[in-house]
Amino acid sequence: MSAHQHDHPDHSHSHSHSHSHSHSHSHSHSHSHGSGKVLLFALIFTGAFAIVEAVAGVLANSLALLSDAGHMLTDSLSLAVGAVAAWLASRPASQRHSFGLQRAEVLGALINVIFMFVVVAFIAWEAVERLFDTPEVDGGAVLLVGGLGLLVNVIVAWVLMRGEQNMNVRGALLHVMGDLLGSVAAIAAGLIIYLGGPSIMDPLLSLLVCVLILVSAVRLLKAVTHVLMEGVPAGIELAEVRLALADIEGVQAVHDLHIWSLSSSKYALAAHVDIDLLARWPGILPQIQQLLRERFGITHSTLQPEDRVLGARCELSAECAAR
Repeated sequence: MSAHQHDHPDHSHSHSHSHSHSHSHSHSHSHSHGSGKVLLFALIFTGAFAIVEAVAGVLANSLALLSDAGHMLTDSLSLAVGAVAAWLASRPASQRHSFGLQRAEVLGALINVIFMFVVVAFIAWEAVERLFDTPEVDGGAVLLVGGLGLLVNVIVAWVLMRGEQNMNVRGALLHVMGDLLGSVAAIAAGLIIYLGGPSIMDPLLSLLVCVLILVSAVRLLKAVTHVLMEGVPAGIELAEVRLALADIEGVQAVHDLHIWSLSSSKYALAAHVDIDLLARWPGILPQIQQLLRERFGITHSTLQPEDRVLGARCELSAECAAR
């Protein structure tokens, strides 16, 4: 009986799958579209100032400014990746991609993390070289441009934090926060040098920023990897979901339970549900959907009902036959 339903689902099973998918898609579309606009604004704003800061860094001979400009240039690239990923994530499902392209935002975040590792490695290399051969730095210019950079990064970070906090935006925000730290380091280096301190503070503070960015990049990489490996979403316990479903009247047991992330904010579930009588399934199904949606935020579910009594008889018959 259960095998037949799995291959040819009844009307109620089909409704469960299509309703949840439709809800998930419309929700994803609006938010992805909104995050795309936010990322596009940040891209234009960041890219324009990166050019200004790069020129100032060369003129002032400051690694702190050049590293911050390098951050912002890679930010522009990462924000462009994020904007494209947000657009892809909003595309509807197709014959080739039945879930749509919701994981594009996860791939965008992964690319951004890789960018950050490359930038950190480059700046760290330059900083170590300058520790042994420190050039003269124009502290006043570094202080002025670093201050402007801080203002730009605060504005961009504020805009990104007001948007949807999906993994794609988090990846872009990681870059911007790295820029913000870079601007703080540039201001500190410029102020120290302007007041007569040693120029070696410029590469030293750049190294400090690299360490801080690296910590955040590793944290985001772990989150991206968890989604790509189809791990259970953070904040959801498999045992808790199983118990909650089993508490619904008529549900005897839940097995073959799988929960994974379609994206950083969209979750899916598949399970076999043992019920006392198959005729009760049309009434049990909406209760399960409501519980999953309201309590666990799971909007896409594929549920296969199975007759507990019939299943037990089949198992018993198989055992008897084996003997």
